[in-house]
Amino acid sequence: MAGSRFVSRLASVVGVALLVAVGSVSGAVMVPGAAMAQSASSIVVEGNQRVDADTIRSYFQTSPGQSLTPAKIDEALKGLYATGLFSDVTISNRGGRMVVSVVENQVINRVAFEGNKKVKDDQLTQEVQSKARSPLSKTTVQADTQRIIDVYHRAGRYDVRVEPKIIERGQGRVDLVFEVTEGDKLGVAEIKFVGNKAYSAYKLKDEITTTETNWLSWLKNTDIYDVDRINTDQELLRRFYLKHGYADFRIISVTADLDRQRDGFVLTYVLEEGPQYRVGTVDVVSGIRDVDIADLRAALRVAPGQVYNAELVEKSVENATIEVSKAGYAFAQVRPRGDRNAETRTISLVFAVEEGPRVYVERIEIRGNVRTRDWVIRREFDFAEGDAYNRVMVDRAERRLRNLGYFKDVKITNEPGTAPDRIILVVTVEDQPTGEFSVSGGYSTTDGFIGEVAISEKNFLGRGQYVRLAGQLGENVQGADFSFTEPYFLDYRMAAGFDLFWKQTSATSYSQYDTETMGGTLRVALPLTDELTLGLRYMLSQKEISVSVEDELYNDVSWALLEINNESIITSAVGYTLSYNMLDDNRNPTSGYLIELKQDFAGLGGDTSYIRSTFDTRFYTPIVGDFVLLLRGQLGNVASWGSEDLRITDNFFKGPDLVRGFAPNGIGPRDLASGYFGEDMDALGGTMYWGTSAEVQFPLSFLPKDFGLKAAVFADAGSLWDYQGNTTFENIAGWQNNLVDCSTLRGSSTKGLANVCVADSDSIRSSVGVGLIWQSPFGPLRFDYAWALSKEWYDEVQEFRFSGGTKF
Repeated sequence: MAGSRFVSRLASVVGVALLVAVGSVSGAVMVPGAAMAQSASSIVVEGNQRVDADTIRSYFQTSPGQSLTPAKIDEALKGLYATGLFSDVTISNRGGRMVVSVVENQVINRVAFEGNKKVKDDQLTQEVQSKARSPLSKTTVQADTQRIIDVYHRAGRYDVRVEPKIIERGQGRVDLVFEVTEGDKLGVAEIKFVGNKAYSAYKLKDEITTTETNWLSWLKNTDIYDVDRINTDQELLRRFYLKHGYADFRIISVTADLDRQRDGFVLTYVLEEGPQYRVGTVDVVSGIRDVDIADLRAALRVAPGQVYNAELVEKSVENATIEVSKAGYAFAQVRPRGDRNAETRTISLVFAVEEGPRVYVERIEIRGNVRTRDWVIRREFDFAEGDAYNRVMVDRAERRLRNLGYFKDVKITNEPGTAPDRIILVVTVEDQPTGEFSVSGGYSTTDGFIGEVAISEKNFLGRGQYVRLAGQLGENVQGADFSFTEPYFLDYRMAAGFDLFWKQTSATSYSQYDTETMGGTLRVALPLTDELTLGLRYMLSQKEISVSVEDELYNDVSWALLEINNESIITSAVGYTLSYNMLDDNRNPTSGYLIELKQDFAGLGGDTSYIRSTFDTRFYTPIVGDFVLLLRGQLGNVASWGSEDLRITDNFFKGPDLVRGFAPNGIGPRDLASGYFGEDMDALGGTMYWGTSAEVQFPLSFLPKDFGLKAAVFADAGSLWDYQGNTTFENIAGWQNNLVDCSTLRGSSTKGLANVCVADSDSIRSSVGVGLIWQSPFGPLRFDYAWALSKEWYDEVQEFRFSGGTKF
């Protein structure tokens, strides 16, 4: 049957070709037979069942009165086959008339998949082009078979076999069934690097997305062999080396060898690192008058002597382009030129400002977004339709769109406009899920076991807004909070939002009172530069402290606590945070620094009046191999203003967050009188503190990379002091019957009779210790064991500390 169709089709094509040849020899196209059809309307159609005869005749396009030439007949024959509706088309001359005989393709009744367990039917249905109620095309079926195989290859299953079967259903209808034999999953058994000297294989595996198969593979899909992912990894490696000064870096080859014994591929990257370059001279030249070279130099992110960083060069071009645009030269372009000196291992940079072609953005077309609103995408552009076109600004917008996390893919391309100086920008995106439902749990030595259920959406209703609702429940704490953030408040690039919170904590061995806090915060974040951010906030909260005591137990609890027992304290405060972030990675930093200054001013109404200031800085730098040094410094001060005195709840309470090896609230001023009868002494808190820390983190290379375990050794030092509260409380009944001669207590800075005997010292507390940091599949966990080297006799120590959580 198939052979006869092929012979018939071949005869038709040969016949048409002969007609064309005869016509060309005689000087005109001659149609055999005097009575041959002279127009498409006289064509006889045979064999059609579902396709209308007039539809078939329409492929023989002629104007009224025109003859059908052999060229037009050949074109019609090809067009009929191209429709995919026919398996055979024959054109013949019968009785002086042209007869078109067709054999229609069968129609697909349904498309089904059998044997597929690891890939769902819905995913395969989206991949194949053969659809129900469409003609059956063997060419399309073959292509669909390969598409299904490619889906399984991307899932790491290279033993897959796919066999299409056609089941006759009568009346020209068939079922198309793809029988799938999935085979075993083949992952990446090992990743090797050859030629790397500056960075270890352990570090390079951190920079790529492909991982090795191990016992954690059931929690991930990055360990499968995927050609597209490997191509992405190569680009990540190039960017990593260029960021660290290796301008000659290149990847010589990437090979994938199937290891049947380990049921996986062995990936081998052959690298050529080259030398590390530093920045030589940096210059700015301009072919445009009135451009202030000094302003452009100030916008650059590179300086002589720095390790060459391709990302900072890109950022310098971006900043300089913006400065030139501000000066009124919208079409100007800034082009970097690098002059390598292999002997000195330096790259001298010249940023040339040139007048670019005058091209305008005619319009910006958004395609592919189903959920995200158009204006959410458009606002990431620093220009609008009708403005000057600048490729640097387009690249910046594309980077911003990718960083939003709303899309699987983002691509910006150009199309010609309606005039030579017009261009159309086409932004093609693909939405991805942005909501998250999480259940978290963990344990800390302060709060015990705690669990949290949260639901969040970072692209709420496709408007780019962030919404989160969470509830916590634990041994000693319970609470709930709600957050809302608008990233473009008043159409400016600043984030604004609010938080509502409620939290209740129970007394523990570290705190002898219950608290209940509720309130809200209004906040605004202003990005002054890409690294410098100013955050403004207003907070209104109410806190109630409850101390469960009886008269005879007054000496067991600090009278400073009794003063505020069952009292609701309202705090109304405004504050700001100024942060400068130069970290290479916010989640797992290895170089760079973070500086953060916070100040809060309470007293705009409410029951407390204070100025609270804190300063925190962290500095990361690689030292040897994969060893990273972390240096941290902390400062804090709180002081009352106006007529209000500081309350005990306004003070700082410090412990392992300042110096590890000490219990929560274990450092700083204490009430000796609360321990007069042998009980634990209550922490009073202080108004000033400082702290320093040095920590070396390093991976445990004998463990699998994906295990995510690092070790740390550290040394901490710091102090908390200067209690500013009262020592006698005449407003509490029975205060005269509970006076203690503080002069008789060792270390008391309070002299004579008082309810509170304060031990307060600014002496240095210090410790050394070791830790384990585990980026586990259940969340970040940290274990620390520290030994206190210096302390006050009344401080409370805690050698072991464990904290962590999970999300699933």
